[in-house]
Amino acid sequence: MRRALALAKQAAAAGEIPVGAVLVREDALVGAGWNRPIADQDPSAHAEILALRDAGRRLGNYRLPGTHLYVTLEPCPMCAGAIIQARVERVLFAAADPKSGACGSVFDLLPADARFNHRTDCTGGLLGDECGQLLRGFFQARR
Repeated sequence: MRRALALAKQAAAAGEIPVGAVLVREDALVGAGWNRPIADQDPSAHAEILALRDAGRRLGNYRLPGTHLYVTLEPCPMCAGAIIQARVERVLFAAADPKSGACGSVFDLLPADARFNHRTDCTGGLLGDECGQLLRGFFQARR
């Protein structure tokens, strides 16, 4: 999560919402990303999506079983869908997202929705205070 937090700070420095994500398999980093929707002019360029894309390129497969995604903010429904499609085993997020979180804050797509053919374990709160502070500071500075 510390690596994801460093990537979130990189996003903030670039004027993006400070969210970072890393994907790990067997203690090895296989993908990383930070929010880039403004820079890429791409509404899907969330940290989680970019980490999944990076891992897919590195591993040569769009399916990423046995991986754990560490992300500084609870994934949104779009990212939850991509996580399910990639077959990520577990998501560990820092700060809850009370506006669009899909791991129980607003929606419960990971892991509770049994209609999906893949279930992803989801745990929140890892470095939650530190990541939440970064997000709050970012938005306070913009107001």
